[in-house]
Amino acid sequence: MTAELNEAVAGAQAGDEEAFRFLYRSLQPALLRYLTALVGADAEDVASEAWLQISRDLPSFTGGEFRAWAVTIARNRAMDHLRRQRRRPSVPVPVQALNDLAADVDTADRAGEAIATASALALIRTLPPAEAEAVMLRAVIGLDAETAGRVLGRRAGAVRTAAHRGLRRLAALLERSAAQADTREAAPRPRTDRQVPHAPEAEPAEG
Repeated sequence: MTAELNEAVAGAQAGDEEAFRFLYRSLQPALLRYLTALVGADAEDVASEAWLQISRDLPSFTGGEFRAWAVTIARNRAMDHLRRQRRRPSVPVPVQALNDLAADVDTADRAGEAIATASALALIRTLPPAEAEAVMLRAVIGLDAETAGRVLGRRAGAVRTAAHRGLRRLAALLERSAAQADTREAAPRPRTDRQVPHAPEAEPAEG
Protein backbone atom coordinates (compact mmCIF):
# COMPACT_ATOMS: atom_id res chain seq x y z
CA MET A 1 0.00 0.00 0.00
CA THR A 2 2.85 2.43 0.77
CA ALA A 3 4.29 2.01 -2.72
CA GLU A 4 0.84 2.56 -4.25
CA LEU A 5 0.33 5.66 -2.14
CA ASN A 6 3.71 7.08 -3.14
CA GLU A 7 2.92 6.47 -6.79
CA ALA A 8 -0.50 8.07 -6.39
CA VAL A 9 1.02 11.08 -4.62
CA ALA A 10 3.43 11.62 -7.50
CA GLY A 11 0.57 11.33 -9.98
CA ALA A 12 -1.65 13.71 -8.03
CA GLN A 13 1.15 16.25 -7.81
CA ALA A 14 1.41 16.05 -11.60
CA GLY A 15 -2.29 16.83 -11.93
CA ASP A 16 -3.68 13.29 -12.29
CA GLU A 17 -7.24 13.53 -10.91
CA GLU A 18 -7.64 9.75 -10.76
CA ALA A 19 -4.51 9.52 -8.61
CA PHE A 20 -5.95 12.08 -6.20
CA ARG A 21 -9.21 10.14 -6.05
CA PHE A 22 -7.18 7.05 -5.15
CA LEU A 23 -5.53 8.96 -2.28
CA TYR A 24 -8.93 10.10 -1.06
CA ARG A 25 -10.50 6.63 -1.24
CA SER A 26 -7.50 5.07 0.49
CA LEU A 27 -7.32 7.47 3.43
CA GLN A 28 -10.76 9.00 3.92
CA PRO A 29 -12.47 6.10 5.81
CA ALA A 30 -9.72 5.86 8.43
CA LEU A 31 -9.30 9.63 8.56
CA LEU A 32 -13.02 10.05 9.20
CA ARG A 33 -12.93 7.54 12.08
CA TYR A 34 -9.92 9.34 13.56
CA LEU A 35 -11.67 12.71 13.34
CA THR A 36 -14.84 11.23 14.80
CA ALA A 37 -12.83 10.32 17.89
CA LEU A 38 -11.62 13.92 18.09
CA VAL A 39 -14.65 16.03 17.20
CA GLY A 40 -17.61 13.65 17.12
CA ALA A 41 -20.47 14.47 14.76
CA ASP A 42 -18.51 17.31 13.15
CA ALA A 43 -15.95 14.89 11.70
CA GLU A 44 -17.19 15.14 8.11
CA ASP A 45 -17.01 18.94 8.13
CA VAL A 46 -13.49 18.87 9.55
CA ALA A 47 -12.46 16.19 7.04
CA SER A 48 -13.73 18.38 4.20
CA GLU A 49 -11.61 21.28 5.48
CA ALA A 50 -8.61 18.97 5.74
CA TRP A 51 -8.97 17.66 2.19
CA LEU A 52 -9.26 21.20 0.86
CA GLN A 53 -5.92 22.01 2.48
CA ILE A 54 -4.40 18.68 1.36
CA SER A 55 -5.34 19.38 -2.26
CA ARG A 56 -4.02 22.94 -2.01
CA ASP A 57 -0.73 22.01 -0.34
CA LEU A 58 -0.06 18.74 -2.17
CA PRO A 59 2.26 20.33 -4.77
CA SER A 60 4.57 21.39 -1.92
CA PHE A 61 4.63 17.93 -0.31
CA THR A 62 8.26 16.85 -0.48
CA GLY A 63 7.98 13.17 0.37
CA GLY A 64 7.91 10.99 3.45
CA GLU A 65 4.85 9.31 4.92
CA PHE A 66 1.85 10.78 3.11
CA ARG A 67 -0.61 9.41 5.66
CA ALA A 68 1.23 11.13 8.48
CA TRP A 69 1.32 14.41 6.55
CA ALA A 70 -2.40 14.22 5.77
CA VAL A 71 -3.30 13.21 9.33
CA THR A 72 -1.27 16.12 10.69
CA ILE A 73 -3.28 18.51 8.54
CA ALA A 74 -6.54 16.88 9.67
CA ARG A 75 -5.48 17.02 13.31
CA ASN A 76 -4.62 20.72 13.03
CA ARG A 77 -8.05 21.40 11.52
CA ALA A 78 -9.67 19.39 14.33
CA MET A 79 -7.77 21.37 16.99
CA ASP A 80 -8.88 24.62 15.34
CA HIS A 81 -12.46 23.34 15.33
CA LEU A 82 -12.32 22.39 19.00
CA ARG A 83 -10.94 25.81 19.91
CA ARG A 84 -13.85 27.44 18.09
CA GLN A 85 -16.34 25.16 19.81
CA ARG A 86 -14.79 25.32 23.28
CA ARG A 87 -17.63 27.37 24.71
CA ARG A 88 -20.24 24.83 23.67
CA PRO A 89 -21.29 22.39 26.40
CA SER A 90 -20.05 18.85 25.81
CA VAL A 91 -22.41 15.88 25.89
CA PRO A 92 -20.90 12.80 27.57
CA VAL A 93 -21.31 9.47 25.77
CA PRO A 94 -22.97 6.90 28.05
CA VAL A 95 -21.40 3.46 28.15
CA GLN A 96 -24.93 2.05 27.88
CA ALA A 97 -24.95 3.17 24.25
CA LEU A 98 -22.50 0.38 23.44
CA ASN A 99 -24.69 -2.61 24.22
CA ASP A 100 -24.75 -3.76 20.61
CA LEU A 101 -21.07 -4.71 20.68
CA ALA A 102 -19.98 -8.32 20.89
CA ALA A 103 -19.96 -9.83 24.37
CA ASP A 104 -16.73 -11.79 23.95
CA VAL A 105 -14.37 -8.82 23.73
CA ASP A 106 -11.93 -9.31 26.57
CA THR A 107 -8.47 -8.36 25.30
CA ALA A 108 -6.80 -5.27 23.91
CA ASP A 109 -6.38 -7.01 20.55
CA ARG A 110 -10.11 -7.74 20.26
CA ALA A 111 -10.85 -4.17 21.30
CA GLY A 112 -8.70 -2.97 18.45
CA GLU A 113 -10.77 -5.03 16.02
CA ALA A 114 -13.95 -3.32 17.22
CA ILE A 115 -12.71 0.22 16.66
CA ALA A 116 -14.40 0.47 13.26
CA THR A 117 -17.86 0.43 14.83
CA ALA A 118 -19.64 3.67 15.60
CA SER A 119 -20.23 2.56 19.17
CA ALA A 120 -16.55 1.89 19.78
CA LEU A 121 -15.64 5.25 18.29
CA ALA A 122 -18.05 6.90 20.70
CA LEU A 123 -16.43 5.07 23.59
CA ILE A 124 -12.93 6.01 22.45
CA ARG A 125 -13.97 9.62 22.88
CA THR A 126 -14.37 8.92 26.60
CA LEU A 127 -10.72 7.83 26.92
CA PRO A 128 -8.05 10.31 28.03
CA PRO A 129 -7.19 12.39 24.93
CA ALA A 130 -3.59 11.16 24.69
CA GLU A 131 -4.74 7.52 24.76
CA ALA A 132 -7.58 8.10 22.31
CA GLU A 133 -5.33 9.72 19.72
CA ALA A 134 -2.63 7.10 20.11
CA VAL A 135 -5.17 4.31 19.62
CA MET A 136 -6.63 5.95 16.53
CA LEU A 137 -3.29 6.72 14.89
CA ARG A 138 -1.87 3.26 15.56
CA ALA A 139 -4.92 1.02 15.14
CA VAL A 140 -7.02 2.95 12.61
CA ILE A 141 -4.68 5.08 10.51
CA GLY A 142 -2.00 2.40 10.73
CA LEU A 143 1.00 4.58 11.57
CA ASP A 144 3.98 3.10 13.35
CA ALA A 145 4.89 4.50 16.75
CA GLU A 146 7.69 6.70 15.44
CA THR A 147 5.50 8.30 12.76
CA ALA A 148 2.57 8.71 15.12
CA GLY A 149 4.94 10.33 17.59
CA ARG A 150 5.94 12.90 15.00
CA VAL A 151 2.29 13.71 14.32
CA LEU A 152 1.61 14.18 18.03
CA GLY A 153 4.94 15.75 18.93
CA ARG A 154 5.69 12.94 21.39
CA ARG A 155 8.28 10.20 21.80
CA ALA A 156 7.58 6.87 20.12
CA GLY A 157 7.72 5.05 23.47
CA ALA A 158 5.12 7.39 24.93
CA VAL A 159 2.83 6.72 21.97
CA ARG A 160 3.22 2.95 22.35
CA THR A 161 2.40 3.19 26.06
CA ALA A 162 -0.62 5.42 25.49
CA ALA A 163 -1.98 3.16 22.74
CA HIS A 164 -1.54 0.06 24.91
CA ARG A 165 -3.25 1.65 27.89
CA GLY A 166 -6.05 2.98 25.71
CA LEU A 167 -6.73 -0.43 24.14
CA ARG A 168 -6.74 -2.14 27.53
CA ARG A 169 -9.10 0.48 28.95
CA LEU A 170 -11.32 0.14 25.89
CA ALA A 171 -11.37 -3.65 26.23
CA ALA A 172 -12.40 -3.40 29.88
CA LEU A 173 -15.22 -0.96 29.11
CA LEU A 174 -16.48 -3.09 26.25
CA GLU A 175 -16.46 -6.17 28.47
CA ARG A 176 -18.32 -4.30 31.20
CA SER A 177 -20.90 -3.08 28.70
CA ALA A 178 -21.40 -6.62 27.38
CA ALA A 179 -21.83 -7.96 30.93
CA GLN A 180 -24.48 -5.33 31.62
CA ALA A 181 -26.30 -6.36 28.45
CA ASP A 182 -26.19 -10.02 29.52
CA THR A 183 -27.57 -9.11 32.93
CA ARG A 184 -30.50 -7.29 31.40
CA GLU A 185 -31.26 -10.22 29.12
CA ALA A 186 -31.17 -12.65 32.05
CA ALA A 187 -33.52 -10.56 34.21
CA PRO A 188 -36.94 -12.21 34.77
CA ARG A 189 -39.63 -10.86 32.55
CA PRO A 190 -43.25 -10.31 33.61
CA ARG A 191 -45.54 -13.20 32.72
CA THR A 192 -47.80 -12.67 29.78
CA ASP A 193 -49.81 -15.90 30.08
CA ARG A 194 -52.09 -14.80 32.89
CA GLN A 195 -55.74 -15.31 32.12
CA VAL A 196 -57.81 -12.17 31.95
CA PRO A 197 -61.22 -12.61 33.61
CA HIS A 198 -64.05 -12.36 31.13
CA ALA A 199 -66.69 -9.75 31.64
CA PRO A 200 -70.05 -11.28 32.69
CA GLU A 201 -72.39 -11.93 29.84
CA ALA A 202 -75.44 -9.71 29.73
CA GLU A 203 -78.66 -11.43 30.77
CA PRO A 204 -81.34 -11.58 28.12
CA ALA A 205 -84.01 -8.93 28.53
CA GLU A 206 -87.43 -10.17 29.68
CA GLY A 207 -90.10 -9.96 27.04
